[in-house]
Amino acid sequence: MSDASTPTPEPLLCAALAADLDAADFRSEPLRRLWGEEQDDALARGMHEPILRALAGDDGALATIGRLLVLGIRQPLSAVDAALPRCGAAGLVALGLAAIDGAAVAPTALLRPQSFVDVDGIGEWWIASDLDEAALDGPLPADHVLGVGGASRTLAEIVMPVEVERALDLGTGCGIQALLVSRHAGAVVATDISARALAYAELNALLNGVTNIEFRLGSMFEPVAGEAFDLIVSNPPFVITPRVEGVPEYEYRDGGLVGDALVEQFVRTAPDYLTPGGAAQLLGNWESRAGQARLSDRVGLDRLASWVPADLDLWVIQREELSPLGYAELWIRDGGTTPRDAAFTPLLTAWLDDFDARGVSAIGFGYILLRRPPEAGHAPLRRIERMLQPVSNVGGALRQGLAAWDLLAADGLPDILYTASDVTEARHLLPGNDDPSVIELRQGGGFGRTISVDTALAAFVGACDGELTVVQIVSALADIFEVPLADLWADLEPRIRQLVLDGLLYG
Repeated sequence: MSDASTPTPEPLLCAALAADLDAADFRSEPLRRLWGEEQDDALARGMHEPILRALAGDDGALATIGRLLVLGIRQPLSAVDAALPRCGAAGLVALGLAAIDGAAVAPTALLRPQSFVDVDGIGEWWIASDLDEAALDGPLPADHVLGVGGASRTLAEIVMPVEVERALDLGTGCGIQALLVSRHAGAVVATDISARALAYAELNALLNGVTNIEFRLGSMFEPVAGEAFDLIVSNPPFVITPRVEGVPEYEYRDGGLVGDALVEQFVRTAPDYLTPGGAAQLLGNWESRAGQARLSDRVGLDRLASWVPADLDLWVIQREELSPLGYAELWIRDGGTTPRDAAFTPLLTAWLDDFDARGVSAIGFGYILLRRPPEAGHAPLRRIERMLQPVSNVGGALRQGLAAWDLLAADGLPDILYTASDVTEARHLLPGNDDPSVIELRQGGGFGRTISVDTALAAFVGACDGELTVVQIVSALADIFEVPLADLWADLEPRIRQLVLDGLLYG
């Protein structure tokens, strides 16, 4: 455990600090303008010096708060009191965010603005978390409470933008997902096994004036036994870590189980806590345990699918797959240990031995969506996909995909279909040939799919502008291509349905 203090989420002091931050315009864009775009980009790579050079000689409120709470660098007591007139240095100390050392204020936490975009527009939170590697100048302690990192942003991107009555953020950490979900939920329960993490999460809710989140301490689903939710989101501590002495167990990423057992436990258990039509969304890792299986095999994805009952909707999107060596190096470095450090080789050995013991050949990473069917007898969706291409608005694309599945399952193809506005067509011709050898439909947003089609399907998609019904378009194409209508429909119908599921066509 570290010597870091636990925040004290005191409402009046949080309100005073929020007022001071607002008065100083302590937000992403003003800070970026203050120290420069290049310097801001350097901060994202863990470098403080470019910002310190840009702020040299600037004793203004924003510069002082930026050095203290964004970079984690001690500041003069008088400057902090001037920059935060309502809260003051004493208020930061009472909140557990700083300590007074003589005539200086030493930060014990970071507090950074974090912008977001959702269906309601652009917004920004203030998010407090533990000091990072740059501020600590060394490896992270095991009970480190992480701020908004890449995984947090990824989960925020994939959560479906739906209005719900009750939501659960399991393993809330600093609370960023609970805050985001709270914008579209009547009530949110946020849980974590770490009391320090919950303290940060509650403090962040108070700082941002969010009042519909309840915080509960406990492991996995224990704090919500017997309850049900319309939406469950989780960025669980899924990182696969050797269970041997000498390997740090970081609370923010390590769930304390062997291999991918934590993700398996979540996936098997979450459906019991969903209302009819309720969905659970999480990030996770899963192992391929097939000895010498190639990275292109589906061993890990098939293992994951086997954990989910066949009557539930399951949509898995694998975004990346690493070898045991690549995975071990990634997470050893994530903890602040590099190949230059003496501890690196023993840690690497422990990771590789752990994978060898289970015959692990690869580790997948991606998105998992589970849904309890909205009604009895509902045909379950089972989509297991790999996507390496850039994606955007994933949450919206997942919502559209589920809605399309429900529509097709209940009513079949709509009478009239429209081509999505982000769909373009590309035709590839051999030199001197007027007939295309390849026709592709390309999706500009969402999952960015590229789908090869033939002339008939391309013509059908091109005619989906609302002027003709599906039957009229296919009948006209049968006449043009001089083929029996029944034969053309049998060929086109399943592919049209797939284009609806993929979001290239909609009713």
